[in-house]
This record gives sequence, structure tokens and C-alpha cells, in this order.
Amino acid sequence: MKEFFKSLLASVLGCSIVLGLCFLVFFVFLAAMLSFGSQEEYVLKDNTVLTLKLDGVLYDRVEEENPLLALLGQDKDIKSGLDDILSSIKKAKENNKIKGIYINAGAFSASGAFLKEIRDQLIDFKESGKFIVAYGDIYTQGCYYLSSVADKMIMNPEGNMDLHGLSVSPVFYKGLLDKIGIEMQIFKVGTFKSAVEPFMLDKMSEANREQVSSYIGDMWSVVTSEISNSRNISVEKLNIIADSLALFKKPEICVQDGLIDTLMYETGVREYLKTLLAGVEKAKDVHLASVKDITTVPPENKSKSKDVIAVLYAEGSITDGSGTDGITSKRFVKELGKLKDNDNVKAVVFRVNSPGGSAYASEQIWKAVSDLKEKKPVVVSMGGYAASGGYYISCNASKIIAEPNTLTGSIGIFGMFPNVEGLTRKAGLTFGNVKTNKHADFGDVTRPMNADEKAILQNYIERGYDLFLTRCSDGRGIPKNSLDSIAQGRVWTGREALKIGLVDELGGMDKAIEEAAGLAGLTDYSLNSFPKKRDFLESLLGNQKEELVTQVMKEYLGSDYKLFKTIKEIKEQDFIQARIPYDIDVK
Repeated sequence: MKEFFKSLLASVLGCSIVLGLCFLVFFVFLAAMLSFGSQEEYVLKDNTVLTLKLDGVLYDRVEEENPLLALLGQDKDIKSGLDDILSSIKKAKENNKIKGIYINAGAFSASGAFLKEIRDQLIDFKESGKFIVAYGDIYTQGCYYLSSVADKMIMNPEGNMDLHGLSVSPVFYKGLLDKIGIEMQIFKVGTFKSAVEPFMLDKMSEANREQVSSYIGDMWSVVTSEISNSRNISVEKLNIIADSLALFKKPEICVQDGLIDTLMYETGVREYLKTLLAGVEKAKDVHLASVKDITTVPPENKSKSKDVIAVLYAEGSITDGSGTDGITSKRFVKELGKLKDNDNVKAVVFRVNSPGGSAYASEQIWKAVSDLKEKKPVVVSMGGYAASGGYYISCNASKIIAEPNTLTGSIGIFGMFPNVEGLTRKAGLTFGNVKTNKHADFGDVTRPMNADEKAILQNYIERGYDLFLTRCSDGRGIPKNSLDSIAQGRVWTGREALKIGLVDELGGMDKAIEEAAGLAGLTDYSLNSFPKKRDFLESLLGNQKEELVTQVMKEYLGSDYKLFKTIKEIKEQDFIQARIPYDIDVK
């Protein structure tokens, strides 16, 4: 017995030591991760140059990177936040230690509206008298448009510059669905409601071709007119260059055409920057600070006012639920309610960057916006998209501000219901049915809908469209009959929408904040952003499984991940949708 107790005591002691060591390792690991995640305030030095590295994908704003995915090498996507870039440019204008901006153009994916907002902020920066220098190995069209505001445009001697115009190339699935025996039963209102076309046609309808031609033509005119003003090249000449595929021309031709100022390797850029800084004799004394560095630097004149203008970011598809992915109705109804009840918040800028989504969820958010508007001003700032459901949740704001190349409108709804009878027959499956009432088996995807069911659903869609029209009519003060003629699911650019009364003014976030302050009668105010970003610890302890699965799928599928995501969205969506096409891609 004595030996037994000795063995037991030794086992308990050994387990305690092992557990203690495990806890010690865990806390050391956690402390190291927290140390890794905490970024100290960047110390600005004289002759600092803000570096805008244009690479990866641009979002309205980005959350703290998940540290575990970073350590595992899974999160390979380069993500940038528009909010961080804009605030860094503002700080660079105000801070005397920052002498200029260096744009390093790469493979950058951003909507035209986002690019214009950065470009306008750079133009404002130039009023300080500080310089902007741009360099690119290869200037993509979007990067060239943004960078053309620079005082000096430099390109690699073996580089390329792309200027080819805009195009939209939707994918049509009807032929594939026919082959596998799936019929998509479509119910819609709106001559221009093209989101359903890929499932019912094998080519673009004339109405869709008309609207796409109109909005990409207007977007292209924004690009060419602003490049023309910055580079002193006529719009006519820019179109001739675009038609000649400038991407494949010798770099020297780009210089001759005035598109580029000089050719230089990247290694020589810092030497060139040195010449722009007074008293700097060595290139190593040029201090390059990234956007991430500058985000830690406090603003020069930060207001301490208790009066707050809240900026509520809503980005992604609109869905029902309370999750954090996209614009979920329960989450945003709650956020809007908290802003309504917060007495320190005097006005709200509702930043909408959405192609739409669930009509039901859009209605819930519309109601929350309307309730908020009864207590304080609500100004919508539209991003790259604020269309269909994105317009639904915007239409009752006190004011709507959009960029000239924002895609908006698309006032219309649709429903899609699969009939897989053909597929089941190919597979040799048959089904029986017993029911107590006429429509007891409604929603059975193994058979086509009958005439009564189709009539009932079409009527339901039309009632939904009438409600959408009513919301927009009341919010914009446009009679329903007049609004119907410019609705019909048609997509408009922000500039076109201004002419027909769907938006109030053109501009970006700064303009929206200015309008909100004016409506609230504020001259001094603080800015707070919502929903609150996850901090490092919240990111560390977040939903690792979902994020890891997403990254693995991206790694495995590569460029096909976009198609997979589209199919997943269609599968999980509400059956009544207010949104623009799933795969709209202006490039």
C-alpha cells in the first residue's frame, strides 16, 4: 500500500509539473502574440515620405489580421483599408515632418469610386505644396488613373503602362443548367433587372446592353477627363492610345505620348526622392513610412469635443441574421439603434458599399435608418456600389452623397427557384406525393411550378417592388409614377443618379461628414467609426475555423474561388432578392 501511495503521489506531482509547464508555455505564447500584435506609435522623423503601396485588394476598411493564420502562412491576401489610406494622406498634409508622398503602383484591385476618393484626397494633399512621386513596374489602368495626379510619374525602363478602356463580361449559366437538367424559374420586376439573365438567357438582353453601355461609358469619361486634366493630354488622344493597346508599346513611347515623365529603375527612386528634400545628402536619410506606420500617429489637431459624428460602415451583401460577414440585418439594426440612443452622437454618416441582397433584410435596415433619422441627421456616403438593396437601405437618408463612378439605383427585385426534375430523371430518380391541400407541396424542387403558383409568386414579387418604389418615393420626394420610369432595375452611375434625383451631391466621405456636420449644426466634433473593429486579442480568439476554411478554399481553388463564392451566395440567399448581378466586374 505504501508503494501505491508513493506511485500515486509521484504521478500527481508529475502531472502537476506538466500542466504547470503547459500553462507557462501558453501564457508565454499569449504574451508573445500580444506583443507581436501591439503596434507602438510610429515616431516620425524629419524628411519622412509617406509610401502608398498600391497592392492587393482595397476594402472600405479592414479588421486586425488573424495572427494564427499569419503564423501558419494561410492568410496570403494583401488587404488595405480605404479609411486608413485616406486618414494617412490627411495626416501627411498636416504634419510638417512628412515632406511628400511616394506612390508605388502594383497589382491593385479597387472599385473606380474608391480610386477616385483616394485621387481626390491626393489632389487636396497637393494644396500643401508638398510633392507626389509615382513609380510603377507595370501601371494597371486603375493605378495609372490614381497615380496620374502625381507631380512626377516614373516607370521601369522595361515596364508597361495599361490603358485599354472599360468592359463588362457577364457569364451565362443557362446552357450548362440545360445540360444537367436544371431549370431556374424566374420571377422579377424591372426591364433592366439583369441579375437573373445569366440563368434564363445565353446572351445579354438589349435592355441590359443599353444600361451597361451607359454606365461604363460614363465611368470611362470620368477616368479620361481627369487623366486629361492631370497629364495635359486630350481625351481624344487618350482614347486613341487606349485603342492601340498601350500595354504592349515600348516604354519610350509612353514617355513620348506624355503618359509617363521618365524611365527609371526602382533602385533609383530613393535617389530621386533625395533631390526633393532640402538638406538631405544621402538616400538612406530619406525615411519612408507606410500607411500602417502613419495610422499609429495621432492627428495634429484632434478634436476633444464630446459631440460625435458617427461613421457606420456597411460593406458587402445584405443578408438576414446577426453574423459579422457582410451586412446582416439584425447586427445593423442593433448598431443603428445604439447610435439613435447615444446622446453624444449628433449625426450619422452611413457608409454603404453594397450590391444589395435580401429584400426582407433591406426592409429591416431601412426601418432602423428611418427611426434614426427621426432623432438625428443621417447622411449616406456611397462607395463603389450602393445598388438595389444597397439603395433600399440608403433611400430615406437626410442626404445621399455618391462618387461620380459609384454604381447605384437598380430599384427592382427578383426571385429564383430551381426545378431539378430534368436532373433527377437523368439520375433515374422518381418521386411520389400525397398531400392534404392544393399547395401543400409548394417549394418541391423536383417538379416545375404550376400556373397558379407562378401567378401567386409573380404577384408577391410585384408587391415587393411596389413597396421598394414606395420607400424610395417617400425618401427622395419623387412621385411613384415618375420614379418607376427611372427604376425598373436600371443601374446608374452616381453622376447619372444626380441628374435624375436619386442622389443629392457628388463626393466622398469628407463631403458626407461635412454635410452631416452642417445638418447637425456642428463646427467642432469628434469622429467615431462603427461597428468597432476587432482588436488584436479579439482577432486572436475569433472564429478560427471559419477563417481557416476560407483560406484553405482560396488556396485550393485559386482563381476559381470567386465562382465558388458566387454559387455559395446563391445557395444561401433569401429567395426574394434586391441586388445587382452576382458577377458584375468592370475592368
